[in-house]
Amino acid sequence: MRGYRHSSHAIYEIQYHFVWITKYRYKVLTSKIAMRLRDMVRQGCEAKRIAVISGNIRPDHVHILLSAPPWISPSQIMQYIKGRSSRLLQDEFPELKKRYWGQHLWGRGYFCTTVGPVTEEMIKAYIESQHDDDDSIKIVPDFQS
Repeated sequence: MRGYRHSSHAIYEIQYHFVWITKYRYKVLTSKIAMRLRDMVRQGCEAKRIAVISGNIRPDHVHILLSAPPWISPSQIMQYIKGRSSRLLQDEFPELKKRYWGQHLWGRGYFCTTVGPVTEEMIKAYIESQHDDDDSIKIVPDFQS
């Protein structure tokens, strides 16, 4: 089971690709601010046991691929990363506080998709191969019963 992460009661590999933008798509994520954001994201993720797989900070948006434990939802991840980074960046860089006087550095919302090495078709085929005896009960959606 190489590549899977472990906790005391679970074996998992849950990857999310997130994209979020700066408010008004202002191009403020440059030089020192971008470097500091990178460090904040790394530190914040490490504190929550979220692994950063890959990422890219552009002047007006961020792309990141994360591996998260099953007890943290995508919305909790984004709330944590965006909230923490907005507050800390504005505290450290007064020019951001001046530009974003409403204290919201990030635009509303985000993009999120799951990623993984196993496809839906592979999982369906595996599940179908498991009901080879009379003791198994197949689970199907209500509209197929």
